[in-house]
Amino acid sequence: MASILSFKDVSKRYRRGQKEVAVLDHFGLEIAEKEFVAIMGPSGSGKTTLLNLIGGLDRSSTGQLTVAGERLDRMSGVDLAHWRARHIGFVFQLYNLMPTISAERNVELPLLLTLLSSRERMVKVAAALELVGLLDRGKHKPGELSGGQQQRVAIARAIIADPTILVCDEPTGDLDRHSAGEILALLTTLNRDYGKTIVMVTHDPKAAEFASRQLYIDKGQLVDGSASAAA
Repeated sequence: MASILSFKDVSKRYRRGQKEVAVLDHFGLEIAEKEFVAIMGPSGSGKTTLLNLIGGLDRSSTGQLTVAGERLDRMSGVDLAHWRARHIGFVFQLYNLMPTISAERNVELPLLLTLLSSRERMVKVAAALELVGLLDRGKHKPGELSGGQQQRVAIARAIIADPTILVCDEPTGDLDRHSAGEILALLTTLNRDYGKTIVMVTHDPKAAEFASRQLYIDKGQLVDGSASAAA
């Protein structure tokens, strides 16, 4: 299957005072189209930095970074923003919903940057909410929904523009086990039935089992998962 993501000799460094810190160090990674990949590792290992690079929220210091057929390391900030809007859907641990507007308006937000009419936007919103099982809750504000329902709204918002890749940062980290299972089942459906490539960071081994492949990062490098677990 074709590769949709390729990191070649990618490093990401930050300066803290007089010291330069390498979060990712000559990092290499290939992810195939339509894969569901779980990324695990200790806090500070570089997982979130990796997601930010995949999603075009951050820039690599060195190396070649190709995602969805584009060299992100060569893009201007404006081009990167347009690329991100076309190709990336984000799902966060704490949902990041606007509390003062309804679920359907939250889902609609990414479409406000398009040329779609209001009616066309709402047709897409209804389809996304139906897919996540919340069509009947579209008029409710986030505070009137459970944590699991709020995350479903966030997933509907992430998929509303039909992105190439879903980037999920601890999507079940704030949920109870039952709600987490429902969210992971939904992600599995999006991967299996709708062909979405999913890259998910998680600390939960049970969540990682839903993915088709598990990767382990420590100190900015991919490591053997079994060896990491034994340690």
